[in-house]
Amino acid sequence: MSTMFASLRQFNYRLWFAGALVANIGTWMQRVGQDWLVLAYLSGESGTAVGIVTALQFIPSLFLSPLAGVLADRVDQRKLLMVTQGLMGLLAAGLGLLVLGGHAELWQVYIFAFLLGIASAFDAPARQTFVAELVPADGLANAVALNSASFNAARLIGPGLAGLLIAAVGPGWVFIINAVSFAATIGAMMAMRTGELRHAPRMKKAKGQLREGLAYVRHRSDIVMIMAVVFLVGGIGLKFQLTSAVMARVEFGMDAGEYGVLGSVLAIGSLGGALMAARRKQPRVRTVIIAAAGFAVASTLLALAPTYELFALACIPVGFTSLTMLTSANAAIQISTDPAIRGRVMALYMMVLFAGNPLGAPLVGWVADAWGPRWSIGIGAIVAGLVVIVASIWARKHWHVQVRYSLRQRPHMTFTNAEERAARRAAQVEEAVRESSDATTAA
Repeated sequence: MSTMFASLRQFNYRLWFAGALVANIGTWMQRVGQDWLVLAYLSGESGTAVGIVTALQFIPSLFLSPLAGVLADRVDQRKLLMVTQGLMGLLAAGLGLLVLGGHAELWQVYIFAFLLGIASAFDAPARQTFVAELVPADGLANAVALNSASFNAARLIGPGLAGLLIAAVGPGWVFIINAVSFAATIGAMMAMRTGELRHAPRMKKAKGQLREGLAYVRHRSDIVMIMAVVFLVGGIGLKFQLTSAVMARVEFGMDAGEYGVLGSVLAIGSLGGALMAARRKQPRVRTVIIAAAGFAVASTLLALAPTYELFALACIPVGFTSLTMLTSANAAIQISTDPAIRGRVMALYMMVLFAGNPLGAPLVGWVADAWGPRWSIGIGAIVAGLVVIVASIWARKHWHVQVRYSLRQRPHMTFTNAEERAARRAAQVEEAVRESSDATTAA
């Protein structure tokens, strides 16, 4: 098996990957179904309403993620995930029954989105860190990337399937199918060989554990940089469900089927980004910044696409660059963090990742209503470009980063900080001393 799929050699990870793939298909179906239900059935094509639903789904993470991170470091993550996945399945079933019964109203969708956000807030840190129990330490970056590949392989199937199902029988059955899909994840975790899990040290209950996580992050400028980039770019730029919905419906006059296709096309690029990341053993801050720069360029082209067909095609590089940024950020933080505190650090990362949504989603929705759908994408491109410029200036000033370009070597462009250059010089001196000693011995 190639290095790209190395984690699949582990029995428990294979179970996790298969179960997550099924559940992720259901999740993507629900995302499309929820947005289209609000946009086309309940709000009179209001981008603001779609933005509010998105915001309500992520608001709980702002307040609960730190607590969820502490919990993930204390308890058996496998058991915690079985609970949270079950709760999310029940919420999907409840919303589906309301829609099928013809009783769904916009305020009810708001409530279900908020409750789903609560369950997701406790699910995310445990799900992000549980993968470290499934693979050896040197395979963590590969496992994180394959998780993203599973999520985006599901995106190839879920949105298109949801669009076809909505067009045929309405959105209600989309939520029911998602509810059933959570059984795959729960079943996979029940079937795991618990003796082969690589349990991280469990933290005992004590005061100050949340502050300990905050202090750890505060003194890691690399983690702070990653979180800042993800917060700003993610909060404004990564609003694909919202922007694709208003572009498909308002700008191009398309229906649910064509909207679902956009999600699947976007996933082609995202899946490519995840698989490329699976080959990268040591993702770094520079990878995150370079990917954000690529996202700014790709989003600009997406906003300017004149036809539906060209818009769909332009979704591919947007998916590739955005997924490269997110996967590299996730893996870089997990790999460089002490396992005993990883749950709290990843909870803070997830909180930052989601924190931009309560403000960003309504803002992007308002921009779509006030300035037009294209500007809802363009504003994300502008923010991403500004973030890259500021981050690059900061890194050059504080980390003394140097960029070199050469046509004669690969990679053509290299980025080094002061520590890396010092280590390289030390290695060159050591090599020179060794060669001199060998020459003296030979003489």
